Amino acid sequence: MASFRLRKATTQSRPELRETAAALAAELEAAHGVRARWENDDVVAIRGAGVEGRVTLSDDAVEVSVRLGLLASAFQGPLRAEIERYLDKHVS
Repeated sequence: MASFRLRKATTQSRPELRETAAALAAELEAAHGVRARWENDDVVAIRGAGVEGRVTLSDDAVEVSVRLGLLASAFQGPLRAEIERYLDKHVS
């Protein structure tokens, strides 16, 4: 099983980060057929066929952790790059 973790420092407010996390989850749902749900005010859980992940918000960062099953691990590079681009564009 492959996995990766990304962390992006931020000075944005929690409400702004929640909007960003919700938009990222919606983009991943549309592009990759995963399901996203808020576990609490600071964590979005993402699940799909061969994919589990979390977007966790803190006062100074956004952290994305992803675990991929055997078949989905072939897409680790492109998925990681997609999430990095999104964070670079939307989190400051």
